[in-house]
Amino acid sequence: MTRDHVPSLAEFIDGLDKRNPGQPEFIQAVKEVAESVLGYIKAHPKYHDHQILERMAEPDRVVSFRVCWQDDEGNVRVNRGYRVQNNNAIGPYKGGIRFHPSVNQGILKFLAFEQTFKNALTGLPMGGGKGGSNFNPKGKSDAEIMRFCQGFMTELYRHVGEDTDVPAGDIGVGGREIGYMFGQYKRITNRYVGVLTGKGMEYGGSPIRVEATGYGAVYFLQDMLKHVDKSPEGMVAIVSGSGNVAQHAVEKLLHLGAKPVTMSDSDGFIYDKNGIDEEKLAFVKELKNKRRGRIAEYAEKFGAEFHGDGATPWRVPGQLAVPCATQNEVSGEDAMVMLKNGAIAVSEGANMPCTLQAVHQFQAAKILFAPGKAANAGGVGVSGLEMSQNSARITWKEDELQRLLRDIMQGIHDRCVKYGSEGEGSRYVDYVKGANIAGFVKVADAMIAQGVV
Repeated sequence: MTRDHVPSLAEFIDGLDKRNPGQPEFIQAVKEVAESVLGYIKAHPKYHDHQILERMAEPDRVVSFRVCWQDDEGNVRVNRGYRVQNNNAIGPYKGGIRFHPSVNQGILKFLAFEQTFKNALTGLPMGGGKGGSNFNPKGKSDAEIMRFCQGFMTELYRHVGEDTDVPAGDIGVGGREIGYMFGQYKRITNRYVGVLTGKGMEYGGSPIRVEATGYGAVYFLQDMLKHVDKSPEGMVAIVSGSGNVAQHAVEKLLHLGAKPVTMSDSDGFIYDKNGIDEEKLAFVKELKNKRRGRIAEYAEKFGAEFHGDGATPWRVPGQLAVPCATQNEVSGEDAMVMLKNGAIAVSEGANMPCTLQAVHQFQAAKILFAPGKAANAGGVGVSGLEMSQNSARITWKEDELQRLLRDIMQGIHDRCVKYGSEGEGSRYVDYVKGANIAGFVKVADAMIAQGVV
């Protein structure tokens, strides 16, 4: 292929697939970006001259390591850990750590690639990374989780630091796990620095970090609706998940006058026709955060419907949808049903919860669709603010952080509108295109300025 030839989407993805066999989630994430930016690259040849998209799709490094730990019976257990450092053109690598049996190198490469664009969209100086392990915290004692986290950080500490790579939490990694890893990093290095975000308030954490991702996804939904002179007030909302992101998405939907009616976990989903109110949400928070129970208990307590066998809520009628569970939970068929049932806006609270087929359905119908790299960037935005507070040895007040989070989400929305608008005479915004090009330009211009590195 000549230097003057910008590859077609098929040519680019074919080469990517050959270099990354058996990594469908990573291929999917890169393809979604390439669909948007290849046309922009053709119109701006400097990005092809510097092979920017090709460089972005090749992580700076992938670190893989063994994690050994002992369970409560004294048995030695072995897991695999990873850190994918994708791109640090605009700042230190930043992205969560995930503990889940599904974790593998391909999933983490997809997440790190997405994180690069998400972090760029916030306007904060953060590069993209992601890490994790195939360790399953479900059913483990606190002591077992502590020993695993200590073993994980004993390997990871060599590759992270406050000016190098600053991990946070993700699926299976909350405040407890962050605390154990922070303690081990401090013990090994004898340094008290902001090497992790999502910390407890007692030792350098930031107010509203817990709420930020769910709140941010709903703020973005609100901004999309406002752009077409609508409001979430009175609308029925379908939410998946029941963890931290889903809980706070439901909470903010309630604040804005919407009526959330579903939540889910890996067993299935509940459908509450009367709506999930503040009292019911408080039960879910206690159920999931303290007792680590199952969402089916909600149905037993409040008389709601429970649909088991891993069912998802996308066939429940509603105007708004906020998928907050995991990647690829909304299929193309689900999207068709959602559209038939009156969906007008979808805001991704999770990372890539909609398949490419579902995204294409939403785009073809020209409904409001916010990709995760834009809609769920509130969490990493507040993590970036936590980094700033740690560097300055200060803690900002909650009302100031709430204002900054709202400003970050508004800024992301405005950048998406700038690059995703169809032109004069049309109010439709392709938020996928807008987010991808806005993030690409920010990182690409930094990469060009820094030379071939």
